[in-house]
Amino acid sequence: MKWTVLVDNRTDNPVLETEHGQSILLETEHHRVLLDTGASDMLIRNAEKLSIDLSSVDCVFISHGHSDHAGGLVHFMSVNDKAKIVVSPEALSGRFFSKRGHLHSIMTVWPELPEERLLTVGENCEICDGIHIISRIPQTFPRPQGNQNLFVEAGDGSLVPDDFRHELALYAGGLLFTGCAHSGLENILSACPWPVRDVVGGFHLLDGYESDEELTALARRLKARYPDTRFYTGHCTGEHVFGVMKNVMGEQLQSFNCGFLKGC
Repeated sequence: MKWTVLVDNRTDNPVLETEHGQSILLETEHHRVLLDTGASDMLIRNAEKLSIDLSSVDCVFISHGHSDHAGGLVHFMSVNDKAKIVVSPEALSGRFFSKRGHLHSIMTVWPELPEERLLTVGENCEICDGIHIISRIPQTFPRPQGNQNLFVEAGDGSLVPDDFRHELALYAGGLLFTGCAHSGLENILSACPWPVRDVVGGFHLLDGYESDEELTALARRLKARYPDTRFYTGHCTGEHVFGVMKNVMGEQLQSFNCGFLKGC
């Protein structure tokens, strides 16, 4: 099994483009799974530069309804006519907004999804050959404080805090993909009933929200509870946040960016 980062906020490769978004290609023994699609058609351009054929992807997993993770889906479907699309029904129906900086929409413009290609998931399930979806993540531990800026439109048109019922996580062969981990990294880990070798995804720990003391405490808990788990993060994990947690977790915590390739 291996995974390659196609879209992220950062890169060390001058040939690749960056954007505020995330997309990772996961290749297992039997499947090629696209984990989120970034915000635009950038995943297609970066995949071409990395000599990756997106037409052979057989499954697309959308972690939640925000446009920086699902906005590239319409472009992906122009180069792939077979992949199943796995998504929460609440992600498809939700109208999402952010008040960070100023009020703006972060809704995804969804393409027309043929019924035979769409798999909506509202509960934990195995979608194929050892690939599991985790849904309805319990809220035992604190959620990221950056969520305070994120809202969903209620039935009366008002904006209410997003409870992230539309967020899913994916598990395959020891790898746990968190998307943005809006539900909280500890909550997602505790909801996973299988042994986790690698955690991959954003942590939604933005610079300027959690204090250094809170971040240090989180890192210590992760190190103590999951001593044999490696954590790989990028996208929505702040650089200062990463540094604070890295001081505690050492080699157990690594960063990724566009073009990063990891074999498992």
